[in-house]
Amino acid sequence: MKSRRVVITGIGTINPLGKNVLEYWKNLKDGLSGVDLITRFDASKFKTNHAAEIKNYNPTDYFNRKEARKLDLFAQFALIATEEAMQDSKLNLESINKDKAGVIWGSGIGGLGTFVTELRNFINNNSVPRFSPYFIPKMISDIASGHISIKYGFRGINYTTVSACASSTHAIIDAFNYIRMNKADIFITGGSEASINEAGIGGFNAMKAISTRNDDFKTASRPFDLNRDGFVMGEGGGALIVEEYEHAIKRGAKIYAEIVGGGMSADAYHLTAPHPEGIGAFNVMKSALEEANIKEEEMDYINMHGTSTPLGDIAEMKAIKKVFGEHAYKLNISSTKSMTGHLLGAAGAVESIACLLAINKGIIPPTINHFNDDPKIDNKLNFTFNKYQEREVNYALSNTFGFGGHNASVIFKKI
Repeated sequence: MKSRRVVITGIGTINPLGKNVLEYWKNLKDGLSGVDLITRFDASKFKTNHAAEIKNYNPTDYFNRKEARKLDLFAQFALIATEEAMQDSKLNLESINKDKAGVIWGSGIGGLGTFVTELRNFINNNSVPRFSPYFIPKMISDIASGHISIKYGFRGINYTTVSACASSTHAIIDAFNYIRMNKADIFITGGSEASINEAGIGGFNAMKAISTRNDDFKTASRPFDLNRDGFVMGEGGGALIVEEYEHAIKRGAKIYAEIVGGGMSADAYHLTAPHPEGIGAFNVMKSALEEANIKEEEMDYINMHGTSTPLGDIAEMKAIKKVFGEHAYKLNISSTKSMTGHLLGAAGAVESIACLLAINKGIIPPTINHFNDDPKIDNKLNFTFNKYQEREVNYALSNTFGFGGHNASVIFKKI
């Protein structure tokens, strides 16, 4: 059976840099930091008191009070991003085959905020301890894909990918593969996360994974910098409408790019640390290139996983040099997590949107907050430090790596 082509026809996001794609792109291009002091709870007793929250977020701007009470923040972000992507795609819900329209959504943690709230209420209840009937339906990670499918009536393949920070990239790759295999014509895919709460910050603090740069929190996310000290927690969601090429052409859809390759691998090394030589990262990028059937020298831009951790940035850099050889020095590479923070399971979707916009705008978003070179980082590579660069982008690759050694890379092609 001939493999079918897959394209992106709609995008939507809500994240620390903007409540829609237009705001996100402007602030991304301008190198704005989305990091600030935490407002969702009193973080004064924690080692970290900063994060990349969505600014001035009010659920009732998007949902009525009854709806908002039934939705964890991660599901709210999923529905908001999806609605923008659906509007952008201009899909006519009355004219498509909804049996071949599906939802594959990614979330690494799901409703952690709901879990924290319900457990606190249970412990503090001095009379009969009770849980809300919405507790489980709000908390479970798969519930966002359920809400999305119900809202739009999509009756095809529906599930959630959970692979820590690689979750939404795995979702995109799965959607890509199912359309190629003629199991579906359309997918809503992407991911969302909302873990800026006591458990999220406290848990990552205990692991020494997140930055404690409270005295200079605006620049705390500093990938590849000598003084990086961990990632900054972010939140939000990103949605992509992926569609079979001929289906999109027939309805006259706007096409952002084509998905041409998806790689998946495992480090098989450590639960939370990358392989020091970046073996898993090397394998996943190599696999994506092979599936895309392109040469290394055809790649223009890599949106790196680049979390600002001491070990992770070095391992990924080594993998890129090993995969691309001398061409690595001709690439533009950047970490947009320097601006958005790390959106965990939503990172892949939000960063894929950055790749799609880079292709369509001919602009590489920067890696901000670079002050001092790390001698362990090859700074002859073009990390697009501190200011965007203009460049024609025909191929862009997005990397996401998750705890457990899960790696995923997806390649987009200009059409």
